[in-house]
Amino acid sequence: MQIEIAKFSHIGNRDENQDRVEILIGDHTVLAMVLDGMGGHSDGAQAAITAIATMSDRFRQSKQPLPFPERFLARTIGDAHDALVEIGRNEHIDAKPRATCAVCLVQDEVAIWAHLGDSRIYHLRDGKVAERTRDHTHVELLLQEGLIDESEIPFHPMRSFVEHCLGGDRPKPPVTVSEPSILQPGDTLLLCSDGLWGGVADSRMAEAFAGNDSNPQEILEKLVKDAVASNSPNSDNTTAAALTWRGTD
Repeated sequence: MQIEIAKFSHIGNRDENQDRVEILIGDHTVLAMVLDGMGGHSDGAQAAITAIATMSDRFRQSKQPLPFPERFLARTIGDAHDALVEIGRNEHIDAKPRATCAVCLVQDEVAIWAHLGDSRIYHLRDGKVAERTRDHTHVELLLQEGLIDESEIPFHPMRSFVEHCLGGDRPKPPVTVSEPSILQPGDTLLLCSDGLWGGVADSRMAEAFAGNDSNPQEILEKLVKDAVASNSPNSDNTTAAALTWRGTD
């Protein structure tokens, strides 16, 4: 398969970067992960590091191509949750390490993704957003009920109220796994923490990756830096990964 990858993380106006990003390339499968350690809790960075390490280990230990990629995503994210619960088992509930996540697999011209919280995955095609994940937040519910519109989400006072995440309590959170999406040449899967979509409009992201001669790494870095500038002086950590599908070999 022919696929271009890019990843970039910016500390923003914070004292510490609690985001993490990784892209793993196997013989038949690509796995991209963006983790956002929840800054309101101690050890947010450790949560993101632990989750990345857990999911990376599961990917490397799995035979490829993955026979049931949807099950792999759900099981692997569940394992990451258990790992975070374990490292926080002796902490007070408010201090337990937590993280939101966006995870995407590409295999056999098909993309499948899963997420928790307000880290997102966008499927971009021909300069438009073909699909995006729906946040596990209160404001997303308000959007679905028609009480607010999309443009109000980045500025809503309850934007940071996340309903599901990795870590915290032991019961596994309900992971949202997508239906398989068949990729076309030029499609981009964009994974990001809320620092990106909170500072750059969805339409701008889609337009930036349009065109067969685009350079995903340059585009990604510019989008992230623009989001940080837009959100300054209170910019959050801002992190993204991009997988641009160019076709089969």
